[in-house]
Amino acid sequence: MFEVIPINKPLIDDDEIQAVVKVLKSGNLTSRTESGSMVERLEAGFAKFAEAKHAVAVNSGTSALYLSLLASQVTQGDEVIVPSFTFVATAEAVVLAGGKPVFADIDPDTFNIDPEEVSRLVTKKTKSVIPVDLFGLPADMKHIREIADTHSLTVIEDAAQAHGARYDGKHVGAFADFACWSFYASKNMTTGEGGMITTNSEEYGERLPYMRSHGEKDAYVSSMIGGNFRMPEIEAAIGCVQLKKLPGFLKRREENASNLHSKLQDVDSLRLPSVQEGCKHSWYLFTVKLRSGNESTRDTIVEKLRKAGIGASVYYRVPIHLMPFYRRFCQHKLHHTEEAAQTVFSLPVHPAVSPEQVEHIAETVHRIMA
Repeated sequence: MFEVIPINKPLIDDDEIQAVVKVLKSGNLTSRTESGSMVERLEAGFAKFAEAKHAVAVNSGTSALYLSLLASQVTQGDEVIVPSFTFVATAEAVVLAGGKPVFADIDPDTFNIDPEEVSRLVTKKTKSVIPVDLFGLPADMKHIREIADTHSLTVIEDAAQAHGARYDGKHVGAFADFACWSFYASKNMTTGEGGMITTNSEEYGERLPYMRSHGEKDAYVSSMIGGNFRMPEIEAAIGCVQLKKLPGFLKRREENASNLHSKLQDVDSLRLPSVQEGCKHSWYLFTVKLRSGNESTRDTIVEKLRKAGIGASVYYRVPIHLMPFYRRFCQHKLHHTEEAAQTVFSLPVHPAVSPEQVEHIAETVHRIMA
């Protein structure tokens, strides 16, 4: 009998523990701009990993989105086009910045924002668009970039789930003005909490470090809008260790996803995740969709999987535009979004999942779907 297989699991060992102890013993728990800090080391390492000119560490992925919106000068009355089939932070950051989230429907095959919908929703008030690389699959960034350039919009790519994903031969973020990353405990690498902004813009690369620390270029003198969004040194120390392990984590995720995909491809009642040509998935989640059935059918399947010790999960059961606070921003149906919310569920493929557990997951899915 297998122990319960969680949907995701941070892999922490003595390397991370010793890195934290070293910071605690140093007494340097917070860094602003100090050379040689753990934050600075993590930024340099992540910029190299993401193939970006600049990386700015912050205290959460939500802060990364919010600061990117502030740097884009999104303000009261500005519209920002976002998907609804994603975590609430994508739209939440827009509201916190004073903007209005405009919800776009998704491509039913990728679950990512549909560029045609983005084009249709652009108005004179539109300031930015936030595509999300959902579940680790890159959004259609070339088309989104073309739309943004036509209408002079900034592109803020929500890459919170996409560490290691690639699009058109480049690391995700290459076609955006900003890419925003999360290091929450469940992500492909973690700092506990924490996030990162990457950008190839010299202007944004210079301003963002000041903005994350109250807009202070000089001590106690604010030159621009900002706040306290700094990443603590303890988190950065964990991140430096995790970043070294990330290629190995990604390799295991890909192996598990490929193995599970091959074992489930004859389950006709499920649509398995697909990867478009020119894309590389980071496999944050292995998300399948019922070809027929409804929310009740899906929930029954998930409950049976959980009883069998498999931590199957339903993400985005309530799309953002249907949440009580956000209904005011959307008066129309998002057909593909609402269908996906009722028919998808995710299976674990994280690095701690063994080949034997993949076999168990596949066999159990076969049995239940039969």
